Amino acid sequence: MAETWKRWEGQVVNDEFPLLRYLGGSEHSAVFLSKRTDREPQEVAIKLIPAKSENPELQLSWWELAAKLSHPHLLRIFQLGRCELDGTEFLYVVTEYAEESLAQILPYRTLTPEEARETLQPLLDALAYIHAKGFVHGHLKPANIMAVGDQIKVSADRLCGAGESSRVLGAPSIYAAPEMLNGGGVSPASDVWSLGMTLVEALTQSPPVAGRSGQTELVLPETLPEPFFDIASHSLRRNPQQRWTVADIAARLQQTRPVLEEERVAHPKSSFSRWGYVIPVLAVGLLLAVLGPRLFHRGSEPNPSSSVESSAGQQAAGTGQGSSASVASSSPAAATDATKNAAANNSTGGTVHGTVAHQVLPDVQHNAYKTVHGKLKVRIKVTVDSSGKVVVGKFDSRGPSRYFADRALRAAQEWTFNPPQVGGQPVPSEWNLRFEFTRNGASVYSEQTYPR
Repeated sequence: MAETWKRWEGQVVNDEFPLLRYLGGSEHSAVFLSKRTDREPQEVAIKLIPAKSENPELQLSWWELAAKLSHPHLLRIFQLGRCELDGTEFLYVVTEYAEESLAQILPYRTLTPEEARETLQPLLDALAYIHAKGFVHGHLKPANIMAVGDQIKVSADRLCGAGESSRVLGAPSIYAAPEMLNGGGVSPASDVWSLGMTLVEALTQSPPVAGRSGQTELVLPETLPEPFFDIASHSLRRNPQQRWTVADIAARLQQTRPVLEEERVAHPKSSFSRWGYVIPVLAVGLLLAVLGPRLFHRGSEPNPSSSVESSAGQQAAGTGQGSSASVASSSPAAATDATKNAAANNSTGGTVHGTVAHQVLPDVQHNAYKTVHGKLKVRIKVTVDSSGKVVVGKFDSRGPSRYFADRALRAAQEWTFNPPQVGGQPVPSEWNLRFEFTRNGASVYSEQTYPR
């Protein structure tokens, strides 16, 4: 369906909203990036639904009611109506534009327990608000859980009244509650089921599956940490009367204290990692000759004490772009000690560790930092030749954002090093570079992994 919908790119809805880029959709609807020049935010999303869809007036009335809702974790609806493009009639709704959705992250990695907690709480707040206003979401799933700046928000364009037949919501997805599969009424309990399905997938990358024949309840992974196992098991009861309410889930979530920031630093959580690090043929031969069987040893986590930080505020004072920084010894005394150690090691034919000669920070727009929720990490391995230049940069972990990953990789390829020495001769090396992005800016941690 993507090619079918993409043909509408370049059209303008009601002489006001240009369809700049197709973002995604289905057989029955499509979402495009658009802009409005007369107000903030300028970037918006516009959804098109063929006007011949079942009961268009009902859909417009739901949008009108949803547009009156106001909650910090609910995507805002700005405008709605009817339009015609090349003789085809559509319904349209204009909403906030979200940079990313949870569905874009999960193919690469799971959420950490800390991230799951930080995501679950605003979802519960939004659902409690929706239910109190007489609505149900009806389509809660990773694709409808989004990041707008530093806020987690859920879509609002598919809300419907509690008690409506699920048939008006279209074909049920794998996240739909059992009572919705046969056209039953949707209720707050239906949203709780969808929340449970989404929570399990966020922590395991797979939704729960049905049990053996005759087993009525879903099978949950035993590896789910608490309190999420408890929440999921009480949310995914086939009988909606037996499910926890949103208030029950919120109470259970509050029973366990959040992990302190210093604990996260002391015990970092590894994110999704892609293996298959490629080294050019010429570099392989040289590395094998120098490093021998240690080549495939995986180093420990880089030492945080070696980080160099560049805050968003500092960058804003310049051009708003990322900057580069030269890395030198922390003090003249340290440099003198390093020189003495190098001389001693060279005299005995030992190995002298390399150092970072020039470090380049990612070229990130200042406003992009405001989109980071929590801490975003990108890990890159670089192969460095004996002159200290990077010959290969490869992702060890991309992290959840393609934008920040690409800029980290570009920066890593511009680094230079004082190469390590073996027997007094400079040799190729490998390094782990860990880039961390927060709302305040970027930090980088470096570690030489070969030779050791």
